[in-house]
Amino acid sequence: MSIALFVSVCLIAACGLIYELVAGALASYLLGDSVTQFSTVIGTYLFAMGIGSWLSRYIVKGVVARFVQVELLVGVIGGFSSMLLFLAFAYTSAFRPVLYGTVLSIGTLVGLEIPLLMRILRDRFAFKDVIANVLTFDYIGCLGASLLFPLLLVPRLGLVRSALLFGLVNVLVALWSIHLFRDALPNRRPLQVLALGVIGLLGLGFWKGQAITSLAEDGMYADEVILARDTRYQRIILTSWKDDMRLYLNGHLQFASRDEYRYHESLVHPGLAARSTKSEVLVLGGGDGLAVREILKYPEVQHITLVDLDAEMTKLFETHPRLTELNAHSLTNGRVKVVNADAFTWLDSTHVKYDFVVIDFPDPSNYHVGKLFTSAFYRLVQQHLSSQGLLVVQATSPMFARQSFWSIVTTLKAAGLETWPYHAYVPSFGEWGFVLAGRGGYTMPTTLPNNLRYLTAGALPSLFDFPTDMARVEALPNRLNDQVLVRYYEHEYDAINR
Repeated sequence: MSIALFVSVCLIAACGLIYELVAGALASYLLGDSVTQFSTVIGTYLFAMGIGSWLSRYIVKGVVARFVQVELLVGVIGGFSSMLLFLAFAYTSAFRPVLYGTVLSIGTLVGLEIPLLMRILRDRFAFKDVIANVLTFDYIGCLGASLLFPLLLVPRLGLVRSALLFGLVNVLVALWSIHLFRDALPNRRPLQVLALGVIGLLGLGFWKGQAITSLAEDGMYADEVILARDTRYQRIILTSWKDDMRLYLNGHLQFASRDEYRYHESLVHPGLAARSTKSEVLVLGGGDGLAVREILKYPEVQHITLVDLDAEMTKLFETHPRLTELNAHSLTNGRVKVVNADAFTWLDSTHVKYDFVVIDFPDPSNYHVGKLFTSAFYRLVQQHLSSQGLLVVQATSPMFARQSFWSIVTTLKAAGLETWPYHAYVPSFGEWGFVLAGRGGYTMPTTLPNNLRYLTAGALPSLFDFPTDMARVEALPNRLNDQVLVRYYEHEYDAINR
């Protein structure tokens, strides 16, 4: 019996942490800035646990029955939390109140669990053993949940089904507790029936979870959602309307198929066409293979190394028929090597020099991505440039995020590079910015590949001309220990959305 009890503690702890991680991850997906979202969710959750622990003193009778009821409530609220939050984001303007209300509710109930369980066990074990064993198994459960969540649950089940699965675990603990403490529950039949009803409800949610999530996401996106996938790192959404496909990562538009060629031609050709030597090319980010498609238009390019963190992303763009048609099967080309790794650590482990480097990361909307826009990162990239090598960075919009754009330019300069900023019009995004940088000079190319749909050699000079409303403004460099760029970006896009 003692082992079963302490295993229950382990499971209870795992469930509580999973709900906390689900809320933090989902808030990061939908609101951006993972540091802020996880910090506020964790803080609210721990505060609520303190409230629950304090409230436990007022439960003086029927402690076992109250413990079972708490488990059932945690199972229901925690199990359906992810689904509720998706629906709240899609169909209401009250996502944050729903988020923190849900976290407060779960945290308060979880805060009740351990004090009640300790009071149940104190008559069966020595108090010192109760404290030691309950806390030990509680921490073991937290460790297990923290490992399972990114490695297995999110990639295999997604956020909605992960929460529902652990809701079922909470209810099974409740049923097991009814059996273990049956002597203290003379009228246990109603609790058993209630527990079985909750299992049926959660089972139905698990069965229909994907359909309900799809319904929520249909409300979040204007076009039909044709693919939705959770990975260890992000939520991938693909929508379609007529001949236009759109890719969203964590809710942010990455490209629209009807005009992505403008973005990718502008990203690649002004720099790569200017290089007399272009044998070795490196792409950081760009797991969709669209920048690689443009690079492959140069027969002189012998090797392309693509480094993207998310293996699910590159696999999708290697295998999905409509996506491989869009990127011209670039990721399975014999000249291309795909590496799934963090760009920062991968660069630190290789010594290859490249003639041209394309840095095509998502916008710096959070500190995890913001580290890839820092002077430290650009110095690392610089070490891998050949003597006359160039790099190009996608640098958000100089129109809508003007200070962010010029902060990226300033950051490249702070890393010891010369810079040549430019911009292009992409209908799905508006004016978009790029920065060429290198240690040598830059001479604008006079010829471009013949099969481009947007760029011409004659149009290149106009890209480097900035009108008054996009002209340089004062901006600090983005450093690893002070990511001012993320704050610039948040401020500028919050101003647009107000």
